[in-house]
Formats: sequence, structure tokens, C-alpha cells
Amino acid sequence: MTVKPNHVTIKGIKDGLVFLLDDKCELGTLLEELRYKLEHSHQNILTGPIIHVDVKLGTRIVSDDQKESILDILRQKGNLLIRSVEMPDSEPAADPLKSLTTMCGIVRSGQVLHHEGNLMFLGDVNPGGTIACTGDIFILGSLRGMAHAGLEGNEEAVIAASYLAPTQLRIAEVISRPPDEWENRETSMEFAFLSDGKMQIDKISNILRMRPDFIAFKGV
Repeated sequence: MTVKPNHVTIKGIKDGLVFLLDDKCELGTLLEELRYKLEHSHQNILTGPIIHVDVKLGTRIVSDDQKESILDILRQKGNLLIRSVEMPDSEPAADPLKSLTTMCGIVRSGQVLHHEGNLMFLGDVNPGGTIACTGDIFILGSLRGMAHAGLEGNEEAVIAASYLAPTQLRIAEVISRPPDEWENRETSMEFAFLSDGKMQIDKISNILRMRPDFIAFKGV
């Protein structure tokens, strides 16, 4: 079968070869052409001494099995030594500000829990203890110490706790009211947020007003 050679480009570099593989065609077509080129082209190069090979897949994402199918064809030429395979990650790197990490325990006096991203903390933060995050802070327990959300200036961050009685709250660079103003509050779970640059407190059931990106449960 005749294969039109336009999906595989072989380039010589100072210390080896680079195989540039088209990332738009069907994988089967690509494998067929790669096999054809190795069998019918560049015989003077592919039958000589050991050659280091770099494979570039462009934007094509392949599974481990598909990657092996490509490499198996190259390995049939005993003088080709695969040095690298360049392709994009199969999954984009997670944005820590969009993910939620869960931890549990007790933050005692003098302790500081620092976290990059959003944090769900199962436990209590005692007076003198501190939780500081670049994202949101959700505490399933009592917050009697300090919490600082949006460390790097994220004014959209929130702080929530089952029992909100902190020595201090801080979102971005805004600091909460004095501790004595937290007395005699309701025992329902609440959250703190910024509105027009001022710290506000509301019931957790109303958090959707501030965070419309959360998925709302509407029932049936």
C-alpha cells in the first residue's frame, strides 16, 4: 500500500534525529506512515550506528498503550535509541484556588496551619491558633483563634465555621471587628466575607449570594 508521506517529518540535529509527528491526523494513519518511512526512507541513516531520537507529538495526547505503539515502531530499527518523547500533560495542572483540600485535627495555641488553596478543616482552632490560606477556609468545628483567607490579596475568599467565635478574622488585607463583638452570636454555621471592603457575617445557607460558582441544591 502506498502511503502519502506528509504526517511524519524526520529532522537531523547535531546529536541525533527529531521525529515530528502530526498531531491532527488519525493515530492509525500516523502509525502507518511512520512504519512506511522507516522501511522505505532514510535507509542510509537508519541502518548506521546508534542514533539518539527525540519524538515530538505536538498537542496530541496519547495513552500509555498508544505511546508504546509509536515507540515499538521506532525500536524495530535497532540503531534508534529513544531519548525523549515530548507531549502535553494528559490533564491540565490543577488550580489550587479551585480545588479543596481536607485536613483534620486541632490547631492549638501557638500553632499556625498554612495552606495554598482552599481548605476544609475538620476540627477546632483554639485561641492562639491560626489558619492561613490563599483561598477559602471552611471549618467544621469551632473557630476560637485566628483565620486569614485570601492571603495573597484574594478579596473573594470567605471564612466559614460551625461555631464562629474568633480572636480575629482577616480576608486579604481587611481585618474583622474586635473580639468582644462576637459574643452572644447564634450557634448556626456562619461565614465571613467582604462587601465594599468591609467584613460582613451571614448564615452559611446564604453563601451562594457571594459564591455563585458553587452548585446549588434545589431539591425536587
